[in-house]
Amino acid sequence: MQGRTVRACVLLGCAWPVLCQTDPRQLVPFLEEQIQAPEVTAYQLRRYILARIPRLPAPASSGQWTAQAGRLRQSVLNNAVLHGWPKEWVDAPPRFEDLGSVPGGKGYRIRKLRYEIVPGFAGVAILYEPEEIRGKIPAILNVNGHVGAEGKAVEYKQKRCINQALRGILSLNLEWFACGELLQKGNEHSYGAHLDLAGANGVGLFYLAMRRGLDYLYAHPVVDRSRIGMTGLSGGGWQTIVLSALDERVRVAVPVAGHASYLSRIERMRDIGDMEQNATDMFASIDFAHLAAMRAPRPTLLIYNAEDSCCFRAPFVKRENFDAVAPFFRLYGREDSLGWHENTDPSTHNYQLDNRLQAYRFFEKHFALPASGGEIPVDHHIHSAAELTVGLPKENLTILGLARKLAEGIQRPPLPSGEAAIRAWRQQQRDVLKETVRFRPVEVAHAWIAGNSKHRGLETLSYRLEFSNQLSAAGTWLKAIASPENAAATLTIADGGRKTSQSEVSDRLNRGEQVVAMDLLLMGEMSPGPKAGGSNFIGILSALGERALGIQAAQLIATGHWAQKLSGRPSVRLEASGMRSQVVALVAAALEPGLFSELVVRNGVPSLRHLFDGPVEPRAAPELFCLDLYKRFDIPELTRLASDAVVRNETTR
Repeated sequence: MQGRTVRACVLLGCAWPVLCQTDPRQLVPFLEEQIQAPEVTAYQLRRYILARIPRLPAPASSGQWTAQAGRLRQSVLNNAVLHGWPKEWVDAPPRFEDLGSVPGGKGYRIRKLRYEIVPGFAGVAILYEPEEIRGKIPAILNVNGHVGAEGKAVEYKQKRCINQALRGILSLNLEWFACGELLQKGNEHSYGAHLDLAGANGVGLFYLAMRRGLDYLYAHPVVDRSRIGMTGLSGGGWQTIVLSALDERVRVAVPVAGHASYLSRIERMRDIGDMEQNATDMFASIDFAHLAAMRAPRPTLLIYNAEDSCCFRAPFVKRENFDAVAPFFRLYGREDSLGWHENTDPSTHNYQLDNRLQAYRFFEKHFALPASGGEIPVDHHIHSAAELTVGLPKENLTILGLARKLAEGIQRPPLPSGEAAIRAWRQQQRDVLKETVRFRPVEVAHAWIAGNSKHRGLETLSYRLEFSNQLSAAGTWLKAIASPENAAATLTIADGGRKTSQSEVSDRLNRGEQVVAMDLLLMGEMSPGPKAGGSNFIGILSALGERALGIQAAQLIATGHWAQKLSGRPSVRLEASGMRSQVVALVAAALEPGLFSELVVRNGVPSLRHLFDGPVEPRAAPELFCLDLYKRFDIPELTRLASDAVVRNETTR
């Protein structure tokens, strides 16, 4: 029998068990074969997401909506925005320092302010005061989007704030992260994902930073608390709709080109926005349209640009942002409190004269101020960024620095000893892990055979696995023809996709095994493509209460069971290459004890601290920035949970 096997290998010109060896290079065509196009993956993800976007309710009365909006407000704040943030930080009173004045102009004064966002992390602001103040006056919180080094000194924002002061309004101009004086390395908004990983929802920092400004105005002795407004462009528009919806102290709001429903965002992926705009769990029960509806009946003017060069073009977003929201204001008999303006001059992403005039008129109307009729010319009053520099503490934290600080403060109880204690610990921790990664089991609904080969002693089948949740994975099954039908089986996943697994696959084939080389969702071939961006989809999934890590782990478990049936083996080995695959594999092995006989990790990390210390950019390993993951688990804990399989680390970083 052995002689016949050897003769078969020689005749086929290959080398299989014992005497024959494959070259990894000959596997390249099979492992690089495209099974599912990126456009199909993007379509499946869009379909999956669309089914999960919360829809606006249809309340029967203003009282019913007021009560429901109040519940939504508290739920979003408690369960998402402020998740993981120390109560003493959240409830801290505003701490502002007055660091002196800047020469203003006739009719107004300018003061420099520095304030505490959270302990160790300061922000800065400019206050524009009317020269003459009689009694209580209105106030406006001015926030902004990405304006780079100019920050709070950007020309159109200065003009707006000066004009507000000249109209008798106290105007507070906040700096934003990664702009102006906060333009330090480590303040890039994407590092909010590191806050998530450490257990504090990243959007909470953005929320606290802008809410401090509202706290300041609300506590100011000259401010009429019934006449506080808020406005901003782009990211400032996002800040405006979020804070003004969640904090009823903002009576009048004018967000400019800052938000759109998730339906619109899915239709046009360039509208996805930054990490904070897709904050984890924030949109599990609401959409952006809910935020606008939660403004009812408080006056709200939605401004968008007809040919916006950035995002949220007016014709694209009006249906969900304005038309769908108008009925909520109608419930209160306040249709006139919801306004819409489509800017056509200059029509691009802007808060220039036409948009400013619309805002002035809206604030004047709802603050009961005299109509000004136009903008007061203040070009000669514009200051340079240097002149408006307030100054930050020398050791001021950054977003990344704060995330590292929170991570350093995490203390985990020691792992238990004793068989009974370990069993109880593992069961309890598995439940925690399921909740952390939002694990929902799936099954292989159908294994579509997409291709095959059978020559030179090698047999392959290409599969598209369609799961019960209608998402997919792609993989290649390989086996030496001379190997037994029920040969030992190995399942491989790799950060770089199965096309990078030639050496591992070749090694197992040369041992006489059958191999299934897989690409799970958002990895390898199963990326939705550069135009859509896997990290964008992961951000949206997190915002809607899902976790990509849990979806991938569920796919891997389902694939493991499918591989058992395909191979005729009671269990399969699992090999994972790279830190993304390492964590997915550990989570899957932890949640499905006994499925994998062995787990081999190559090029993994000894600790998730690597994500902070690198630092690793979130887009490089997006599923790992899972809210609370590092706070609750590190690699040693996950390894202990997965110990029903023999876990071996062959190389580490």
